Amino acid sequence: MSPFNRLAIPPLPERVVVYDSTLRDGEQMPGVRFSLEQKVAIARKLDEVGVHQIEAGFPAVSGSERDSVRAIAGLGLDAEVLCLARTLEQDIDAAVDCDVDMVLLFIATSDLHLRYKLKMSRDQVFERAVKATEYAADHGLRVSMSTEDTTRSNLQFVKDIYLACHDAGAERVGVTDTLGCASPEAISYVVGEIRSALDVPLSAHLHNDFGLATVNSIAALSAGADAIATTVGGIGERAGNVPLEQLVMVLKNLYGKDIGISTEGLTELGKLVFEAAGVSLPPNQPWIGPNAFSHESGIHVAAVLNCPMTYECVSPESVGNRRRLVLGKHSGTSIVRSRLSEREVGATQDQICEIVREIKRRGEQHGRVSDDEFWTIVDAVLSGSAGMQNCGEG
Repeated sequence: MSPFNRLAIPPLPERVVVYDSTLRDGEQMPGVRFSLEQKVAIARKLDEVGVHQIEAGFPAVSGSERDSVRAIAGLGLDAEVLCLARTLEQDIDAAVDCDVDMVLLFIATSDLHLRYKLKMSRDQVFERAVKATEYAADHGLRVSMSTEDTTRSNLQFVKDIYLACHDAGAERVGVTDTLGCASPEAISYVVGEIRSALDVPLSAHLHNDFGLATVNSIAALSAGADAIATTVGGIGERAGNVPLEQLVMVLKNLYGKDIGISTEGLTELGKLVFEAAGVSLPPNQPWIGPNAFSHESGIHVAAVLNCPMTYECVSPESVGNRRRLVLGKHSGTSIVRSRLSEREVGATQDQICEIVREIKRRGEQHGRVSDDEFWTIVDAVLSGSAGMQNCGEG
């Protein structure tokens, strides 16, 4: 029997496309810069785990950015290679030069952005979006047209742009929660309204400012979106994006939808990206963090040793991670017995209790007790006199 509650599964599209933006939006995380070699390695690993589309970069940013996008497009990956472009001819020309599979055109549509960033009217934005789509399509590019700041835009204006751009050659249109400020209900409403207005592939690019990026991605899919933008570990501007590994695991394990991405490679992919970014992988990062399958509490460890599913809803191996039974102030006798058994070291109950007491004492002082420290404690207790207190079970 499944350990997950699947009584109320929302409708999801037959095929969910992940277009990963680690190499573009992920690199826009302040202070992050990937070298060409790092980008190629990340692209290869994304392709290896089965990501469907890779947003390789923003060619108009610089000559080196254009070179890296072109290099990734030339790797012969199974994944489609995408790039970002503004609705400007020079940006589109750069995309053509990179020989990508699809260009992701974008233009802001909220009145706030029109007034303070673009300094354009709605009519001017509409015209530019349509002309850029026509230009890109005429130059042999497959086109996806996204509206920036969709969730704070006039919805009818957004619909009008999508319809016109689809007529001009866009094969996909995209909703963007640029500020990560929409609730799941709002995402569901916006996506549902757009889906009811036109029957073309629809993507969602969602930010995590309120910590809702992953749940919003499910809301978007259940309302009719077909593609979701992700980044590895959710890295990106401000609070980041939809974490690739979270979306994949939620879909597979909570909604019973395997989208063809090999979860066993997710931890290795996460380590590669965070190392390249020069950022520490958060210990509590879901699925790929070192604490995702770590247990210290004596009660938890005792249960996990009997049946891992008591405190692990999936196996660590399923995401390429590993189980860690940690020694510290919350440890009990079960982990000590297990560690001693691994090396076939015998100890009396009193000696085990003395070892546990010393682990707790040191754990109170400095947190985690290392393996070397553990065996130093064991040697000291087994060669000395043990206390006679009952340390209990756990």
